[in-house]
Amino acid sequence: MPRAQAGISGAPLPVDAARGEARPPGDSGQTGPASAGYARATGPRPLVFPADAGPHDAYQTEWWYYTGNLTAEGGGHFGYQLTFFRRALLPPGLVAARASDWATDQVYMAHLALTDVAGGQHYAYERLERGAAGLAGAQAVPYRVWLDNWSVAQAGSAAQVRLEAEQAGNTAAGGQTAGGPGIELALDLDSLKAPVLEGNAGYSRKGPDPGNASYYYSLTRIATRGQVTVGGRVFAVSGLSWMDHEFSTSALGANQAGWDWFGLQLADGRELMISQIRDAGGSPDPYSAGTLVAPDGTSRRLGPADFTVQALGQWRSPHTGADYPSGWKIGVPSAGLALTVTPYLQDQEMDLSYVYWEGAARVDGAGAPVSGSGYVELTGYAGSMAGQF
Repeated sequence: MPRAQAGISGAPLPVDAARGEARPPGDSGQTGPASAGYARATGPRPLVFPADAGPHDAYQTEWWYYTGNLTAEGGGHFGYQLTFFRRALLPPGLVAARASDWATDQVYMAHLALTDVAGGQHYAYERLERGAAGLAGAQAVPYRVWLDNWSVAQAGSAAQVRLEAEQAGNTAAGGQTAGGPGIELALDLDSLKAPVLEGNAGYSRKGPDPGNASYYYSLTRIATRGQVTVGGRVFAVSGLSWMDHEFSTSALGANQAGWDWFGLQLADGRELMISQIRDAGGSPDPYSAGTLVAPDGTSRRLGPADFTVQALGQWRSPHTGADYPSGWKIGVPSAGLALTVTPYLQDQEMDLSYVYWEGAARVDGAGAPVSGSGYVELTGYAGSMAGQF
């Protein structure tokens, strides 16, 4: 897969593999001097829309995550990911005023990925830009997040956005494609449910230390239609997308190695989010959590005792040598759910400036005939989250 494009000062920005916890060189990702001066998630606060759909520059890190499963007319299946990460370079109030349009205290990174199930291929790309001169940024009204020609932007009501991303193929001498074809997404998204506030009214604890948390909401069922282009072939597609938006300053704790995240959309109209944090020994952490969303959009929190996650197999990456779980049984007994989650492709590793696994998966139910699809994210398997960069 293509490696990271050059970022500010000519080098990729180091990032923790915990939903994009970016940090400057030398910062371990733990609470300390590197995070001093930034706002911290220390307790519940109201999330107000549309304002909180936009950026929160007082916090060190923020991300907007779009993933989806799409079916092509005439057959074929695609998974996609378009993620924007914002990273503050200095705490608020420490940036000297400069007249230059290029002056900024924010840097943006974006990841674009496409899983072509019929073609048996997963393509992943990365871009970095400063949050200045119109190159990259985010705004609440009208809603827009962008980096170069990768963007999501309001297109009608607040529930409707247009997602566009184009990546040229890597072309060798003689016009042959090397490293991946050109891909393009042109999708119309219409959220069918109101924002779901994760954790305690949007306050999502990651560990015991004060501020070791994020503010977090999701759009769990987004009707999606449009076109996917792969190597010049255009496919009309439709399906469902999911969006996560988080902002925070802290990373995970010193004894937390990573997490397995599941965003599942069931055919009966329910959605299930599980974030199983792993400790350094690989066991589930007590701050693991989840959310079950009903067809009418109401939701309830799940604690670590409310669900089970059992890996069914393992896959070793030929790119990085990392060993990932592959296939899972997930149970939520109180909801009558016994689900099997299977990746559409085993190789959906994001081998970019940091390494993680993020991919499309199908869902099958035991007992009650429930099926569906979703996305899975696996972090911390390719090295320590706290110190690998």
